[in-house]
Amino acid sequence: MTPLDLRTRRQFLSQQALGLGGVALAWLMREERLLAAPHIPREIHAFDMLAKPPQTPPRARAMISLFMHGGPSHVDLLDPKPELTKRSGNDYQGEVIYSFANRASKKLFGSPWKFEKRGQCGTEVSELLPHLSGIVDDIAVVRSMQTGFNGHESSIWYMNTGKSQPGRPALGSWLTYGLGSESQDLPAYVVLSDPDGHPVDGVRNWSNGWLPPLFQGTVIRSREPRILNLDPPAHLRGARQQQNLALLGELNRQHLERHPGEADLEARIASYELAARMQTAAKEALDISTETDATKKLYGLDDPATAEYGARCLIARRLVERGVRFVQLFLAGQPWDTHTNIREQLPKICRRTDQPSVALVKDLKARGLLDTTLVHWGGEIGRLPVTEGDGDKCGRDHNGQGFTMWLAGGGIKGGITYGQSDEFGHKAAVDTVSPNDYQATLMHLFGMNHDKLVYHYNGQEQKLTDNRPARIVQELLA
Repeated sequence: MTPLDLRTRRQFLSQQALGLGGVALAWLMREERLLAAPHIPREIHAFDMLAKPPQTPPRARAMISLFMHGGPSHVDLLDPKPELTKRSGNDYQGEVIYSFANRASKKLFGSPWKFEKRGQCGTEVSELLPHLSGIVDDIAVVRSMQTGFNGHESSIWYMNTGKSQPGRPALGSWLTYGLGSESQDLPAYVVLSDPDGHPVDGVRNWSNGWLPPLFQGTVIRSREPRILNLDPPAHLRGARQQQNLALLGELNRQHLERHPGEADLEARIASYELAARMQTAAKEALDISTETDATKKLYGLDDPATAEYGARCLIARRLVERGVRFVQLFLAGQPWDTHTNIREQLPKICRRTDQPSVALVKDLKARGLLDTTLVHWGGEIGRLPVTEGDGDKCGRDHNGQGFTMWLAGGGIKGGITYGQSDEFGHKAAVDTVSPNDYQATLMHLFGMNHDKLVYHYNGQEQKLTDNRPARIVQELLA
């Protein structure tokens, strides 16, 4: 090899060009900010509800999901279709997948209800939603949702867990796994159930799946007592209870030290400790008697048609106000599943939920909470543009190819509509949004990268979006 002092400049550069070029290229790419950030999965190892820092500055700190089981009919509520109305009664020329072929028809069914432009933004809203018409400048209406599945359960799983199969953690479980809670005296993930029973698919709607049990949703009853056995017996209250809790805590810690890594045990101990702290905090948070008469009226508590759902929406506001991370409201069964008698059933469920849902947004905004609280309204599917059955008792079959939801607060841009379905409202046609896109956008608003928050299970790196291509819908962001 030629000694360094005898090498010519040409020899030196020819031998070192690759290294120098690489250094120069790396420097230039860094200056132009073209270097990719390293992929560093974020796996949480401390399974507790202590608040954890997000990966990037968040816009949202809490979320309230008003889940509308059954599939609200978008073409009758938030996605007007003049062509559908014009051709109502004619045969639809496109391909249709029916869930109930024995009652199927290809006859187009124009909406019986009128739409009107509302607010400064001019978003068209059905007459069935008079209260929503008053806040359209605060919400983003997404008219291009698509699961690709017509069935309720598969679409619920996709919307709520990231994949169209059962057994996975719900959205609330992922959020609390990644971020913990801002309150140590209340559950991080709360489910407000319907007095008439569970929604379709039952408790799997708020399951922790294969995440540690600590991240399962905590169900709060719809009627008093909203949490059973919250108060200790009279003879155990005060100093005696504190002594018992201190002893129990020490025994639990010793037992856990002998069984490290037992997630079920850790979750049970944490639940017992939380239950003790909740004796004061939960009773105060769930007590809506202290609210003003004006607030109660805003939520419709003075009207039998809206009182029950209104009370739950009000409690949801009180919970996020006190640091709860994720609250989800469910309806018994699937009341939006209007296969028959849609002319009677659809106005009924709209009447029950419209005013309370809107009151929640108004109340959050008045209290300065809407900027950091994300509100979601929507179901798992929509309805077909063709009639199911005949006559006045007809309805609409399932439609997972295109449907509508709305979002407000927490960094969402208000006063917009995003995406389009086709001229009949059958399929998402422009700017389609998948459940994974929706989930990626939510995670981004909470300061988390959906592709980096992981949990290892069965030897695999699990994510909310299940490694599917998912985009942040930037157009929805304020």
